[in-house]
Amino acid sequence: MFGKEGKLTMSRIGKMPVPVPDAVNVAINGRNVSVEGPKGKLELDLPELTEAKMEDGQVVVTREGDEKRAKAMHGLARALINNMVIGVEKGFVKKLEINGVGFKAAVQGQVLNLQLGYSHDINHEIPAGLNVTVDSGTSITIEGADKAVVGKMAAEVRSYYPVEPYKGKGVKYADEQVVRKQGKQVQ
Repeated sequence: MFGKEGKLTMSRIGKMPVPVPDAVNVAINGRNVSVEGPKGKLELDLPELTEAKMEDGQVVVTREGDEKRAKAMHGLARALINNMVIGVEKGFVKKLEINGVGFKAAVQGQVLNLQLGYSHDINHEIPAGLNVTVDSGTSITIEGADKAVVGKMAAEVRSYYPVEPYKGKGVKYADEQVVRKQGKQVQ
């Protein structure tokens, strides 16, 4: 990790090669990386100060120089390529739960319809490449190959009515723990 001068020599994340499974094809054209697999196809323009190349069935990311910005971009580029490979092979999933009387969701074409106790329904457009399913009206599953798009949609849906700590009403991630507060006490 540390060179002769005691300086950090490489990004710990960036120096690890990204293994490419047999079901995934990676094409590197200059600064553009294309990854194609069973779950779809993703493209990425590499961050500044980084380069990528294929070596022995793995993607190796390198950087230009040792300045702080180059080290940061080195780890970022490797992480983005790794997420692309995992996404097109296995995909990413986020699960949300809706709690509250009369709160429910439904998928209508390319729109997620949410009834969250407001005077109007909330219609959230489903981005291309995502598969959204609703089970029993209160459990939402968002699946897709792009980790950022899956996470963004889940965060946007959750932001319409975050869980309040007194009764637990609202939209939360399935694995989220909500710390409940005790209400006012009558004496």
